[in-house]
Formats: sequence, structure tokens, C-alpha cells
Amino acid sequence: MTSSLSHGRPDSFRTTVHGTVFGERAGHLAELAVGDELVLIPDPPGDEEPAVWVHLRGGDPIGHLPPEINSWLAPWLLGGGAASAVAVKIGGNDIPSWKRLVIEVEVAK
Repeated sequence: MTSSLSHGRPDSFRTTVHGTVFGERAGHLAELAVGDELVLIPDPPGDEEPAVWVHLRGGDPIGHLPPEINSWLAPWLLGGGAASAVAVKIGGNDIPSWKRLVIEVEVAK
């Protein structure tokens, strides 16, 4: 059963993706182009503060959403809700890591 989004939560929004510099993620970031579809996957149920992870369509992780979004979007997704994302801005090494990737998220109602 799908949980309901709290009143005032957006159906569509843009956000930065955090954690893009760890492990192989920076290399995966280099593979992205504006308009590429991305997959949003929440941490498994039971995590104290679940994050929503951003993955390439092929499955490789490239980072996670900010905590203030995770706090409401992770429970929504874990409850059966759906959301999609596309890359809208991709920066290089001259941009702080937490601002290198901006995505647009559409929350399915």
C-alpha cells in the first residue's frame, strides 16, 4: 500500500546529489549527459535515517539525495510510492562535489 505524501510536499523539484566523489561514483558521473534518466532507490527498511540513492539506469550508484529530502521521500518510496529523475545540470571538478549534479525529480501521485 502506498503511503501518502505529507501536505505541502512537491510533485516535482530540483535537487543536488551528494556523495558523488566516493569510490567509483566520480567516474560514473562523467558518463552522464543532461536529460539522462536516473533511478531512485531508498535504503532498505529498518535504517534509522534511510537515504534515497541515485543510480545510473545500469545500476551503478552515483550519490544520494540531501537529508532534508530523504526524510520524507525515503518513507514514501518504501511505502510503495514511485518517483523518477533526470539529470539537469552536470558540473566538473571545478564545482564543489555536492553541487556537481542537479537532478529533477517527479513524484508519482
